Amino acid sequence: MKVVVAGAGRLGTKIAQVLVAAHHHVTLLDNDEERVAQLRHQTAGHLITGDACEPTVLEHAGARTADLVVVATGQDDTNLVASLLAKRHFSVPRVAARVNDDENAWLFDRSWGVDIALPTAAPLVSLIEEATGATDTVALLRLSKAGVDVIETAITARSRAAGQELSDIPLPEGTIVATIIRDGQPTPPSPNLLLQQGDEVLLVSHRASEREIHAAFQ
Repeated sequence: MKVVVAGAGRLGTKIAQVLVAAHHHVTLLDNDEERVAQLRHQTAGHLITGDACEPTVLEHAGARTADLVVVATGQDDTNLVASLLAKRHFSVPRVAARVNDDENAWLFDRSWGVDIALPTAAPLVSLIEEATGATDTVALLRLSKAGVDVIETAITARSRAAGQELSDIPLPEGTIVATIIRDGQPTPPSPNLLLQQGDEVLLVSHRASEREIHAAFQ
């Protein structure tokens, strides 16, 4: 799924982080250059600086081919204008917009291009699930809050792990195998499972980097 998130505040940044962890293509934009610079040290997808109310900025962010646009700035007028642009100018299938002032909630409907209105008083998890239409974001959000990374590595013919049992792979400290995706289906990670070419290994870790994981399997 291709997603554009406008507004790099708490909600926008967390939505971007959760979707990146779920391997979606995410572009996060904000008109605050300093804020964008700070986020470059975090996992929040592709980052750009710009005004979401400018069609050229939204197009640069990927709105023309986006499956979802989330407008989560701190200004309701900005959120409405950007939502209308996303829906009417770029024909984005799904547009979600943050409602900052409850008195403006009546404006956040299809006439302004808003498919999903996100009330400011709702819990963060609920907002993310509503915006993305996903039901699996809670676990990813909890992992993110706990400082746990979700890392995936693929087994190829050249991988050192190919043909080895899972128990023979020296995993970095604080890392566990969550599941093995084989032929499109999840497979329980039993110790004697023989890794094969084409397997996708999904791991969770609170210490290891992607480079360390890659070194263990590749």
